[in-house]
Amino acid sequence: MLTKEHAIADYKKGRILPDRLSQQKHAHYLQYAERMLEVYCQGVGKTRYGLHRSIRHILEKELDCPSRRIDAFCKLLDDVSVYDRDRGGKAAHLRKKVFRLAAPYFPLVSSVDRLFDNSERAVKDKIAQEVKKTWEAIEKLLFADVPEYHKLREFNGYPGARELLSRYNVAQVQAALYRAVDMTVWASRDLKSILRYAKLARLMHTIYYEGQGHYRIYFDGPASVMRETRRYGVALAKFLPALLACKEWRLLAHIKTGRRGYTVYLPLTSEDGLKSHLPAPEEFDSSFEENFAEKWGEGVRDAWSLERESELLHHGQKVFFPDFVLRHEDGRKAYLEIVGFWTPEYLKAKLETLRLCHNHNILIAIAESAAQNVPELPPNVMMFKSALKLKDVLEHLNEM
Repeated sequence: MLTKEHAIADYKKGRILPDRLSQQKHAHYLQYAERMLEVYCQGVGKTRYGLHRSIRHILEKELDCPSRRIDAFCKLLDDVSVYDRDRGGKAAHLRKKVFRLAAPYFPLVSSVDRLFDNSERAVKDKIAQEVKKTWEAIEKLLFADVPEYHKLREFNGYPGARELLSRYNVAQVQAALYRAVDMTVWASRDLKSILRYAKLARLMHTIYYEGQGHYRIYFDGPASVMRETRRYGVALAKFLPALLACKEWRLLAHIKTGRRGYTVYLPLTSEDGLKSHLPAPEEFDSSFEENFAEKWGEGVRDAWSLERESELLHHGQKVFFPDFVLRHEDGRKAYLEIVGFWTPEYLKAKLETLRLCHNHNILIAIAESAAQNVPELPPNVMMFKSALKLKDVLEHLNEM
């Protein structure tokens, strides 16, 4: 990701507009991106300083390219690179030794005369003999601990030029979120994935149900947190690519500016064209759910219709996504949760969540092999062996 030093943004009518490369205005940047990728692909063994200088040479004649944008590209390319580092402190030890050996001969001159009789070349040869390395080898190792002189060992790269430009656009929005006061996400689809990513990022959030399957998720921003603001800002920024991989959401963040007490807003939706490098969430968590949905099909069975993860149940901030919602033509509603092969700890946590949602009609289908690890099963539990049968589910539904 980028740092706040790489952030570029405009402000218009109380709104922040992070820097963005568009296909219409910046189509020629594809050629630049291809050349930048080529520099790093062929740059194994070169220093970070040399690679950055090559990137700057590619973009320096582009009028519509501020210096921060060049530095941002270098940072994104470095993020997928592996550099050799002087982890053992050998460079610092070598510097001390070389400087100590050279000190008695100060000052050094390129050509000796009556006043200065210590030749630079001669002194370097003496030091090389003492260190038992050639001077060329000493020069390469002398500042190996300085980041600019780290040598590229491996470049993992991007799939292509378009992906590099796409990552740049996302990274600029991420950089804007470093100063977020708060952020709100409205979602009606992929809720389970959105909340899972939020928890993985350890973001403080509150969930509100707004009816008809729509939810509002409020996140505290780093600018509202008293401590660890930098770390929390990075966590919030890391959440963005995960959100971009989901569908049917909109976001509104309030961003703190350098002007005291003045904030701007950042709106974003799943239709704004930003693309995530993360894969889209899988529709089913297990083969049990997928097989059951395929068996059920699109039709109505015994007046029951099946919906995939269309509702979220929560007790306070404890949330539960039933695998399926089943609706009867007479208005009855039930939830189906399929539990396959899980660890005993996961099962206990899952059943505890289900217990909190006891006021809902929840049918739990547990594989016999998994149920053996749970001594006490709650009501409305049905067992199955290798596959869940539609007939058994319909019978339990009608008995509930």
